[in-house]
Amino acid sequence: MTADTVGGVWTYALDLADALAPHGVEVQLATMGRLPDVEQRAAVERSAVAGLHESDYALEWENDPWDDVDRAGQWLLELADALRPDVVHLNGYVHATLSWPAPVVVAAHSDVLSWWRAVRRTPAPESLACYRNRVAVGLRNANAVCAPTQAGLDDLAASYVFETQCEVVPNGRAPRATAFVAKEQLVAGLGRFWDEGKNVAALQRIAVRSPWPVLLAGPGSALGRISSAETASLLARASIFVSPARYEPFGLAALEAAQAGCALVLGDLASLREVWGDAAAYASPDDDEAVLAAVRDLCTNRDRRLDLAGRAERRASRYTPEAMAAGMRALYTRVLAQTAVATEAVA
Repeated sequence: MTADTVGGVWTYALDLADALAPHGVEVQLATMGRLPDVEQRAAVERSAVAGLHESDYALEWENDPWDDVDRAGQWLLELADALRPDVVHLNGYVHATLSWPAPVVVAAHSDVLSWWRAVRRTPAPESLACYRNRVAVGLRNANAVCAPTQAGLDDLAASYVFETQCEVVPNGRAPRATAFVAKEQLVAGLGRFWDEGKNVAALQRIAVRSPWPVLLAGPGSALGRISSAETASLLARASIFVSPARYEPFGLAALEAAQAGCALVLGDLASLREVWGDAAAYASPDDDEAVLAAVRDLCTNRDRRLDLAGRAERRASRYTPEAMAAGMRALYTRVLAQTAVATEAVA
């Protein structure tokens, strides 16, 4: 299984490895991009990951990464030759074109063209033509593609031409065990401040007019990057969690907030409505006043706030690591069976 250490894919990979272990599925994790930090290495030690294989090759969505992406491909094939996996699970697209010794499942977490369409609202520039072409070829070469929402699959279909079988396998997260603390009159936000898709800046802009204090955490934000324990503590204290995202194929932070008992204010996106239904308040991510109105409503309306918090916590119980692992294991089993049938037919 490939992963990077930048965002939600890292969390997804470790949670999935843990949940697959009881099914007898062993995960070897190959990372690219920034090397794992001390906290991440400790998390791997506590996890069911059977082996961590690190590299610092550029990621396919970074600027001009292609020489590194190709070198990473050679490294991955060498790993596969040594490890002999039954299934290759890619949390990316481009490397699906490699000559793997096993069937390939691509898990689609996000992609640059869909981000661009959602955030910039303009056609993608010509500078992304190579990215578009290589991702499309990767999607066509995979044995199966999955995404955590149908909206995510729809985004892929709008951006790339491919006919690979697709399936929705929602993400899952185990609730964090924290000491009980009383909810405070506090609004929380999480996300990379520099990511226009996360749109954390909108929450910062309205913070001074919020009836309650707003605490923002994440790279580039007021609190900066915080640890997993600090994140759990913040969400345990907060009564409201706000994510006015412009692009969010699933949203693990919102899931963690719901599990911690927060009422949710989310960007009005098809993906987030698919995940949360009537268990969240929604606001246009491009309308600061609408985001502020939703926050004010929950700050001042206790019954509404508690109702949404309860709805979100109940809805969150759908999205467990066990359910995610069951979906992925079923998908692995199908691609293995289809590959065996195809091989038998050729023979």
